[in-house]
Amino acid sequence: MNFRTLDLNLLRIFDALMTEGSLTGASEVLAITQPAASHALKRLHQAVGEALFVRHAHGMLPTPKAEALWPQVRTALSQLQQALAPGQFDPRREAITFRLAMTDAGAALLTPALVAAIEREQALCNLRVLPLTTSEPRRLLQQGEADVAIGHFPEAVTALWAEGGNAALRQSTLFDTRFVCLMRRGHPLAEQPLTLDAYCAATHLLASATGRAMGYVDRTLTALGRRRRVVLTVNQYFTAGRVLTQSDLLTVLPRVFVPATGHESQLLVRELPFDMGSMQVTMMWHLRRDAEPAQQWLRALVQQVAQRV
Repeated sequence: MNFRTLDLNLLRIFDALMTEGSLTGASEVLAITQPAASHALKRLHQAVGEALFVRHAHGMLPTPKAEALWPQVRTALSQLQQALAPGQFDPRREAITFRLAMTDAGAALLTPALVAAIEREQALCNLRVLPLTTSEPRRLLQQGEADVAIGHFPEAVTALWAEGGNAALRQSTLFDTRFVCLMRRGHPLAEQPLTLDAYCAATHLLASATGRAMGYVDRTLTALGRRRRVVLTVNQYFTAGRVLTQSDLLTVLPRVFVPATGHESQLLVRELPFDMGSMQVTMMWHLRRDAEPAQQWLRALVQQVAQRV
């Protein structure tokens, strides 16, 4: 590819296609006709020397080459936009959709207050909550599938610290919470001390957003030379709460997320007979969105809501 002769408008087409996933969507975003978008895509393929998209039943599917190029192209376009037209974001005049990746518990905790803040400020923005089923959100953010990811990301945060100033992502701690044991009111263990022996002898439910059968509790118990029997693994706190109210299973949840079970009044909260430390809830985003006024407004709003948790 000869960069000196490259029409930089083709990069805007490329970015719109990656974001929208179809020629129709890209043409609408760029306010051009679909034939014009199709012609621009053909020119882009010629300039690069290979196809960046292939037609798919549900739109345009990016090739591995396109996936590799997109983060750099997005960053460059964002920096250009900020340099040429930095401006300010007016939430009452600009309609924009923000994409937040969260678990169901995180969404249950934060979205009511986020919506209340949007209504209070009479903002025109919309929120789209995307399911988060991983403790490693970097791919979501690098590929532009979400504006921010909110959750417990110990491995990703450690990686950012190791990468230092070269990290492509940014993070901000929202709040800390501790782990507690939950059981139904009237559980056989409700009226006696919850010892380590009693805890390990009971049957358990594991609430795991990733669906993995091995959780933080199991790793802690292994380090103590103990183990437990997990009868059921679920990926939603509401389901966990429902099962607990109708069984003798125990589960461990972050204290701040207990209301997300939807059955808090029917559940008993007990301190754990072992130390699991605290759980840090973090917001992460990509460097290319760091300086965008609208994104800064969103992150400030999330921080404001999280401070009241």
